[in-house]
Amino acid sequence: QLQASGGGLVQPGGSLRLSCAPSGSIFSLNDMGWYRQAPGKQRELVAGITNGGSTNYADSAKGRFTISRDNAKNTMYLQMNNLRPEDTAVYYCYSVIRTSRSSYEARYWGQGTQVTVSS
Repeated sequence: QLQASGGGLVQPGGSLRLSCAPSGSIFSLNDMGWYRQAPGKQRELVAGITNGGSTNYADSAKGRFTISRDNAKNTMYLQMNNLRPEDTAVYYCYSVIRTSRSSYEARYWGQGTQVTVSS
């Protein structure tokens, strides 16, 4: 239901921008955000953004990552600057979606996009 893109290999100090958008038609989007999971570690919240644009960040992301959304395009972005090797992980986007006027909201996940920070 969600399509994430933008991952890749980058050197320490570099930047990447991740994108996430529904792959099919929907009725509405509410909260959106990004989690990540590094090998051998639990999935952790990176950043979240409400429909109104309020944001929250993990301490590790503050000052380096910026989450944003374009409601007209139903697309969310995660701009990641000054990347570090410890940012290496699979990044998963999520969104609370209402698929039709008659449906309830539910959380959907993207397929994950790999971010590797290495020299």
